[in-house]
Amino acid sequence: MKQPPLVVIAGPTASGKTGLGIELAQRFEGEIISADSRAVYKGMDIGTAKPTLQEQEVVPHWGLDLVDPGERFTAADFKLYALKKIEEIRSRGHVPFLVGGTGLYIDAVIFDFQFGPPVDSQYRAGLEKMTIDELQQYCTNNNVVLPENNKNKRYLIRAIERKNISTKVRTTPIDNTIIVGIATDRNILRTKIETRSEHIFDNGVVQEATILGKRYGWDHESMTGNIYPLIHLYLKGESTLSEIKEKSTTLDWRLAKRQLTWLHRNPYIWWGSITEVREHVAQELANE
Repeated sequence: MKQPPLVVIAGPTASGKTGLGIELAQRFEGEIISADSRAVYKGMDIGTAKPTLQEQEVVPHWGLDLVDPGERFTAADFKLYALKKIEEIRSRGHVPFLVGGTGLYIDAVIFDFQFGPPVDSQYRAGLEKMTIDELQQYCTNNNVVLPENNKNKRYLIRAIERKNISTKVRTTPIDNTIIVGIATDRNILRTKIETRSEHIFDNGVVQEATILGKRYGWDHESMTGNIYPLIHLYLKGESTLSEIKEKSTTLDWRLAKRQLTWLHRNPYIWWGSITEVREHVAQELANE
């Protein structure tokens, strides 16, 4: 008997992936694997806009809360984890849904990236000593594709390391896969990002960040991205609440544009509005 297909729902931040994934997974006996590099960290719930506990009760979710903040978790780790979960979900006769906006995580699974051994510690130490400008120039000189956030030192180092340890061995996606992307009007997406930013602050992200900062410190890699550095500035009295709210919206908008740039490199994604994607996936699954 044919196994259920892997359904991949991609799109930029705040595009509605989570809600659509839950809706379709509930309708077609599915389970969701989060493809979000920020959601793997425990305790980072509000600031990373993880599915709520109520949403997680509707359908099973995987890929959340995998490591403590500060622990290393790579695309190679995610690929191994996701493939294992896909196999387990299919063994239950359910449909695996891979839902998220981290293009590298998605590509690692659907294009079967092959990762080599861990990076040499001395090599990494050398990269750590370089400035952001030097790392960007290194990428340019060595044909390394700049990461989604090319002003983030950690992301730049990872991009350089991936150039040395991973290769894409497939030019087409793995078999039995439905791949869709949520296309959203730019103005509507910007409004959604603004609304979600207000929601995040209303739901206690400052308190969450305060707890995380005290427990894990502010310098490790999971606290250097997303909204947490902004809140650190606010807690130190270096920015007002209104200033970091505005900056948070701007950063998420830039993230959304970088995510779209990455995802649009993949010619196998079927793009449409939420309504169109819903109908397309439902039709594809009904034909299985």
